[in-house]
Amino acid sequence: MKLNQLKPNEGATKNRMRVGRGIGSGKGKTAGRGVKGQKARTGVSIKGFEGGQTPLYMRMPKRGFNNVLRADYAEITLRDLQKAIDSKKLDAKGTVTDETLQQSGVIKNIRDGVRLVGTGALKSKVELSFRGGATAGAKAAVEKAGGSFKLNEAKTKSTKKAEGAKPYKKKDTKPKKKASK
Repeated sequence: MKLNQLKPNEGATKNRMRVGRGIGSGKGKTAGRGVKGQKARTGVSIKGFEGGQTPLYMRMPKRGFNNVLRADYAEITLRDLQKAIDSKKLDAKGTVTDETLQQSGVIKNIRDGVRLVGTGALKSKVELSFRGGATAGAKAAVEKAGGSFKLNEAKTKSTKKAEGAKPYKKKDTKPKKKASK
């Protein structure tokens, strides 16, 4: 076989639809779009348009509030923590921090800190120290197993924003006097 004898399999390729080539082609007049006017044009978005009437999404009342400065914690359950200790991903003898949790693959991103949730049971004695927090049940379960929980200060979006802020200095609005000769 030579390069000039190569061809695709039967039915593998299909000719491009050629529209607007007369009424006999089957794709003449509206070229498969079915209508004239705005809907026949490209790049026109009329979804949600109700003919000048106020659209439904604007008539509906707005509820709630999304706080952009709210802390976003990576959650870990007691069950996940125990599973990581059993599978030797985490060392129960050392201190478990948010960095060790991330390095071992127990959590993906630390985000603003780690929050320990009391779902499941903890059998191992473990010393925990990370930014974030824990539920009351989770703290009690860690202490019941003989471990300890130390909370480091979390760097949330609001504290990060405050760190980068410069102190406000009021500008002197009085005109400066020219030195007389």
